[in-house]
Amino acid sequence: MKNLTKLIFILSFLITATNAQAQEKSVPIFENGEAQIIPAFQDSSKWVRHDLWVEAEFDTDGDGKLDRMHVSVARPYQTDTEGLKLPIIYVSSPYFAGVAPDVEGAFWDVKQELGATPKDHVHPEVVRTGKRPIISNSHIEKWIPRGYIVVHSSSPGTGLSQGAPTVGGDNESLAPKAVIDWLCGRIPGYTSIDGDEQVKAFWSTGKVGMTGTSYNGTIPLAAATTGVEGLEAIIPIAPNTSYYHYYRSNGLVRSPGGYLGEDIDVLYEFIHSGDESKRAYNNKTVRDTEMKNGMDRISGDYNDFWAGRDYINDMGPMKAALLMSHGFNDWNVMPEHSYRIYEAAKAKGLPAQIYYHQYGHGGPPPMKMMNRWFTHYLHGIDNGVEKDARAWIVREDDKMSNPTAYADYPNPDASDVTLYLQPGAPLRGSLSTEKSKNQGKETLVDNYSFKGGALAQAEMTEHRLIYVTPKLTEAIHISGTPKVTVRMSSSKTAANLSVWLVSLPWKDGRRTKVTDNIITRGWADPQNHKSIRESEPLIPGEFYEVTFDLMPDDQIIPKGQQIGLMIFSSDKEYTLWPSPGTELTVDLDGTSIQLPVVGGAESLKKAMK
Repeated sequence: MKNLTKLIFILSFLITATNAQAQEKSVPIFENGEAQIIPAFQDSSKWVRHDLWVEAEFDTDGDGKLDRMHVSVARPYQTDTEGLKLPIIYVSSPYFAGVAPDVEGAFWDVKQELGATPKDHVHPEVVRTGKRPIISNSHIEKWIPRGYIVVHSSSPGTGLSQGAPTVGGDNESLAPKAVIDWLCGRIPGYTSIDGDEQVKAFWSTGKVGMTGTSYNGTIPLAAATTGVEGLEAIIPIAPNTSYYHYYRSNGLVRSPGGYLGEDIDVLYEFIHSGDESKRAYNNKTVRDTEMKNGMDRISGDYNDFWAGRDYINDMGPMKAALLMSHGFNDWNVMPEHSYRIYEAAKAKGLPAQIYYHQYGHGGPPPMKMMNRWFTHYLHGIDNGVEKDARAWIVREDDKMSNPTAYADYPNPDASDVTLYLQPGAPLRGSLSTEKSKNQGKETLVDNYSFKGGALAQAEMTEHRLIYVTPKLTEAIHISGTPKVTVRMSSSKTAANLSVWLVSLPWKDGRRTKVTDNIITRGWADPQNHKSIRESEPLIPGEFYEVTFDLMPDDQIIPKGQQIGLMIFSSDKEYTLWPSPGTELTVDLDGTSIQLPVVGGAESLKKAMK
């Protein structure tokens, strides 16, 4: 009997140990609602790497055949040896196969008169880089050990993907849709770019999540707008959600920060790394026809070309849960891009959360947030993530990994407070919560030679108007989208209009993560004061009311600072550079700014005493 008991004990121990070993090898494990790193998935030398092509539903390179997208897969070997099925983290990009070289003259010359026909620019070509079967190694070390398969694809007309890059056209939404359709078993994949031998995603659970930064963050949203089944959740990071908002502002031709003179055709050439034999056709149909006729670098007006590249117009079918990430100091892809989509997703009733930080371009949410998001929506673990706070904001002196939770963004306790102008040019005027009559008019002279930071710091200058609050006796929390109304006239038929909201006094240098002095900013074309679709020449000397939003923000302005509204014309780092000398006259009685302040008027008035 003792021997039998001992034998049973040994067998029980062996079975338990074997089950534990099997679990360690091949079964995703979850603790505190997060997928854990599994040692059996960590050995990259055992990962299965292969590539294939998926046929999309379009032909954009004019060869009479449907375009095929190049796809690569990285997965744990247990998906072969043990029949393990796992969810997918999918990343798509136009950058994986290389970009155009840095060639002088490849950007548009911004030194031109407003409304003039711009000179052409240099057209560089991309030489494809990379070798099969690997398209990219991004994200694999993060997600494969946690029990996911990572899939990459090259966008149409880039790398070994067929077709033409359209920079926001329909094919850039339908291409990732096709890949997801393949991952879910609805369409075949092929082992070659032109053959019939099929390959199946037998290792896929049919649950797909997408993420990426900048253009790579735009594509998850593009895919989600198709409503494709199987795309459960997306985490776009600093995504470009509207190419009009990227290259224009309220009718004004504007460059993204750091890329003065870039426009949508420049980006097309920057990414066009696909088949060289198709470039002549693609250039003719996309760059030299569709883009040339639609982008309108002369007036900057919104039109159907731009509307077709604005994803907010395509969100009807979208079903995927959305975790959006962006930086409030991102002056490349500006924070309005994420906010407008977040608001639209909430209006549709989609699961939606937003993570904002105080840095510039890029910056993913903390790994814990991303892990919980994908664990819930891809593995089906009930971790309560859908009940988490809607908004997560990294406060000014906190680490990216330590955001503060809020009920929503903008802060529900914020309300608009209107500030009015009192004269002071060429020195500094005042901002007040009380409106006074007969404040008069003040004039500035345009000169692109001076950067905005220099104008904000200047004690006296004719090239800007600036109006400041008293020194704050208490910190003020701004949360939301400021809106400015400028009643102005111009000495010429066209003029740039730039507005910065700044915190003064200006500090020397910058923090490592925050532009200390720029709260937010915005730009507009006064010729579009009625509509961004239709501009009309200004009548010199006649006054027009121009109202527009500045970029959304959430910032705490510390005690002792002053909030300043700066109005000027050409912004050296963002707008075109017309000849200096245009005069803008601002009617102070008709000009104001609405600030979204936590605690509303009472808080701001108290801090301004």
